Amino acid sequence: MAAETKPTGLLLAGGQSRRMSDAFAAGRGDKGLLELSGKPMLGHVIERLAPQAGRLVINANGDPQRFASFDLPVVPDTIEGFAGPLAGILAGMRWSLANAPGATHVVSVSTDAPFLPADLVTKLQQGLATASGSIALAQSGGELHPVIGLWPVALADDLEQALRSGTRKVLAWTDRHGTVSVEFPFTQLNGRSVDPFFNANTPEELAEARHLLAG
Repeated sequence: MAAETKPTGLLLAGGQSRRMSDAFAAGRGDKGLLELSGKPMLGHVIERLAPQAGRLVINANGDPQRFASFDLPVVPDTIEGFAGPLAGILAGMRWSLANAPGATHVVSVSTDAPFLPADLVTKLQQGLATASGSIALAQSGGELHPVIGLWPVALADDLEQALRSGTRKVLAWTDRHGTVSVEFPFTQLNGRSVDPFFNANTPEELAEARHLLAG
C-alpha cells in the first residue's frame, strides 16, 4: 500500500497534560514518556506502528514541547473539557483530513501499549472487508480495546456532533455505525504469553513490561 493511502497513525496521549515526574500520581500523567528498556514507552509504540501507517500524529493536550524529541506533529483535542478518547479520535481525523488527504482511515493506539502487533492495521482492514461495519476495534482474550481501532475519517462531522451533544463513551458512538471486533492472539515474550495490547497503567505493570523486554 502506498504511504499516502495508508491509514494515518494516531498516538493517543491525551489526558490533562501532567508531567512525567508525577505520571503515576493520582493516575495521571504522560505514561508514554516513562522509560522502558532504554527509551520512552512511546518510542516503542511508534516503532511498532510506523511501518504499518502513513503519517503519524500525537494527540495530546497541554505543552506540546514535551514530545519534541519524537519530531511528530502534536494536536490537542478540539472539544473543550477533556472529553475523553473520542475527542482524541476526532482531533486525529481532522488532522488527517487536512494533512493526509489520501488516507481514508485513522488507526488509533494508546501510548502505553508497547507490544502492539505488527499486523495490527492489516487485520483491522481485513475485519472491515469481511464483516458488516464501519469501525474496526481490536480485541484480545475476548476483551475489546475501544481506543485501538480503525476509524473512517468520513465520520468526523458525525463524531463532532455526537461529542458536542454530550456523547463520551466510545461504544455508545461506535455502535451507531457498526463495530467489527477483530481478535488478536497473545504473543510470546521472554518465555511468556503476553496480551499484545498489554498497557502499563501502574508502576507494577511498568516493571513487568521492563522485565518482558529485558529478555
